[in-house]
Amino acid sequence: MPSRDEYAADFEAQRPRLLRLGYRMLGSVSEAEDIVQEAWLRWASKVESVDAPAAYLTRIVTRLCLDQLKSARVRRETYIGAWLPEPLMETTEPEETIADDLTLTLMLAMERLSPLERAAFLLHDVFGVALTDIATTLGREPAAVRQLASRARKHVRDARPRFTVDASEADRIARAFFTASREGDADALSALLARDVAIYSDGGGKVIAFRNVVRGIDRALRLFAGLKRKNASMPTLLRTATIDGLPGYVSVDRGDVLQTTALDVRDGRIAAIYIVRNPDKLRHLAAAFDTRSG
Repeated sequence: MPSRDEYAADFEAQRPRLLRLGYRMLGSVSEAEDIVQEAWLRWASKVESVDAPAAYLTRIVTRLCLDQLKSARVRRETYIGAWLPEPLMETTEPEETIADDLTLTLMLAMERLSPLERAAFLLHDVFGVALTDIATTLGREPAAVRQLASRARKHVRDARPRFTVDASEADRIARAFFTASREGDADALSALLARDVAIYSDGGGKVIAFRNVVRGIDRALRLFAGLKRKNASMPTLLRTATIDGLPGYVSVDRGDVLQTTALDVRDGRIAAIYIVRNPDKLRHLAAAFDTRSG
């Protein structure tokens, strides 16, 4: 029987990957952490050795996530306003860098998939797991898994990243948008926004947010002009960041609310704006920025 130290070492080697899988499955940092903790408890209680720890732990986390998704879908049906994933900021640590091309836009597209399709797509297309191993995990034949992944691929095809923005340009766009939106500067915003821009705001019913998606540049310009008129306090930029693969920033907004803003940039214009204000989704960031989360 392996020692507890050996079990711990094997698990810690897989932890970043397991957290990434849990987050991509659930769209929640906190839920992914809970899932990985449960996986550790199951792993630590084993009495026999495992030849392939990575495959075994991936199987545990995937199955736990599938169970979690059943209740998560029910909660999201009654969610107040737009639902967005908990924002995940990329780290500068090489061993923890997100090594896939899943942007926030693609994660939202995956919400339309069934849990099994989501699992098959992520495991096969993103994490490179063999079809036979996925079949074991999902309790399906390899041919059925191939079909699940193929259907998922077709559903999310249009949301796959097609435009790359280098770091300096991402920082420039994020800062320019923050300033223009804070000032309600119609000319600057018109130069930044696509004609069919869409604005999503997730407050979860906990803080003020737009209940409905704001679509089109004219409505967006009126929105930012109205916010400028109504509020005496000005938002504060804490830092620019890459948020779920998109350029963006973290700020303290009107009413001392911590928020993240991610920008989907296409052909040099901002096509979508994703704002997370729900304090429950920002707890993992609040301490880092030494501010309250609501």
